[in-house]
Amino acid sequence: MNAMKRSVLSVGVVLSMTAAPLKADGLDSLITEYQADQTDLITIRDVPGSLSDLKRKDELFGQWLKRLDDLEFDALLPAARIDWHLLHTHLVEARQSSTLQTIRLAEMDPLVGFLHPLQELLGDRSAKHDLDPEKAAGVLAQVVEDLKALRKKLDPKHPDPALAKPGPVLAVRTAQLLERLGAKLDQWYGFYDGFEPEFGWWMSQPQGALKKEIATTVEFFRKDLAGLKGEPDDPLIGDPIGKQALSDQLAAEMIALSADELLATADKEFAWCEGEMDKAAKAMGCRDRHEALAKVKSQHAAPGGQAAVVQAEAEKVIRFLKDKDLVTIPKLAEETWGVSMVGVAQQKTLPYAAYSRPDIRVAYANESMPHEDKLMSMRGNNAAFLHTVTPHELIPGHHLQGFMASRYSTQRQMFNTPFLAEGWALHWEMLLWDLGYSATPEEKVGALFWRMHRCARVIISLKFHLGEMTPEEMITFLVERVGHEQAGATSEVRRYIGDDYGPLYQAAYMTGGLQLRSLLHELTGPGKLSLREFHDRVLHEGPIPIEMIRVALKGEKLPKDWKPMWKFGNQ
Repeated sequence: MNAMKRSVLSVGVVLSMTAAPLKADGLDSLITEYQADQTDLITIRDVPGSLSDLKRKDELFGQWLKRLDDLEFDALLPAARIDWHLLHTHLVEARQSSTLQTIRLAEMDPLVGFLHPLQELLGDRSAKHDLDPEKAAGVLAQVVEDLKALRKKLDPKHPDPALAKPGPVLAVRTAQLLERLGAKLDQWYGFYDGFEPEFGWWMSQPQGALKKEIATTVEFFRKDLAGLKGEPDDPLIGDPIGKQALSDQLAAEMIALSADELLATADKEFAWCEGEMDKAAKAMGCRDRHEALAKVKSQHAAPGGQAAVVQAEAEKVIRFLKDKDLVTIPKLAEETWGVSMVGVAQQKTLPYAAYSRPDIRVAYANESMPHEDKLMSMRGNNAAFLHTVTPHELIPGHHLQGFMASRYSTQRQMFNTPFLAEGWALHWEMLLWDLGYSATPEEKVGALFWRMHRCARVIISLKFHLGEMTPEEMITFLVERVGHEQAGATSEVRRYIGDDYGPLYQAAYMTGGLQLRSLLHELTGPGKLSLREFHDRVLHEGPIPIEMIRVALKGEKLPKDWKPMWKFGNQ
């Protein structure tokens, strides 16, 4: 769940707060109603950096929390209690996210506080109020002058001592805010231009000038203050959230372990992988795992042959799953996946295979790449790596998972979590290992590389957000401890610390996999569920936190004051 991407309601909130009492046997209608409120508000209250928008959304979260609290909880059936806690946790996290955003905006205020009048102007497109084009033009013109003055105050050659120079993190955050405001300005301008009398006469020049100043200021913050010049050696800059925010987000994901406990678990798993890698290297006749990994990387497809390797691996694992009766594979799910290629530019942040429904997207060398980049791409996407990556992305991994999620417990889509999404695929990597799917030493090296990679993701991403590891140290860890190519490691870290993924996303792979692994050992075996029954039931519960799936599969009846407490262990 990512509360930073959630918003909320409209006039419909008045009606929803006075709706008929909810039936005690399910919360589907309540969740649907909340989603409708959420969709309505995001179309109106969406001005970047607007404190009034954040406040309005927070009001909605509070209203919905009260509505949940007013329900007759004791009358709810077990499934409805799960949904109650899912929505309650979502709302609590949303309020925490609003608080974090407010804190971050306060940190930016000395730099961009002068934007408040512009944000208020861009937030009002209602026909209830007459726009004064002359006054609006004055707002834009003033921001133009304020942006020029800001750059002058921050000029490294003649800095204003009254305004502290922002560090790279704050500089990039400010640039991102300005970019989003520029996009909102375009949308706002298009709403009035040509429709409102006198609007264009007043606004054409100041709008064009402001667009230019925003672009110039964004470039200034990125290049001059953050050092991002578009070169290969540009610094990698992220925005760590700190220990308290990590703790809040773990609670929102219904994870009872702390960040420190997750790090300890990842270290233990990593050590196991290193020991197994040494065994596989010895079986290959190599001196050590580094030599074994280099040998495996040299065994890649020739140009033009990568898609065929993926096709063969996908068919192989499906046969294995059917032979072992491990999970139900609907005929349509087996028919509706494909293969596509990752573009050259995209490989800067996506150096390996990935899933984009319904395709597995395959990264590989392109003829336009420099020679060394071609070799690194080919080595990083070798046959042994694909032996594990393909089932992770397709069947039984993300493709099957997405197919089932669109058909079962669909009211729970809004509660999707990477701990299940990525944990499901990682669980299969571990289970396939246990069942001997990686039969040759080379296949074992490939499988262990990825497992070490998942451990490393926990370690480096959490330490980054705890302020204990820099991006450069993250890259070094991936290269020296895991065995990544330099370009691949750089691409990975660039993605980890960017704003496209939540702070816990990278830790979710291994953590979610271990949760499902523990749950499988708890619920399967003689007199219990078969492996196929277990996997089918997990898929039918929807994309929700794994502790909630555990509650459902065990038939537990949650109390209203329930808190995450499952200390899943290593198996």
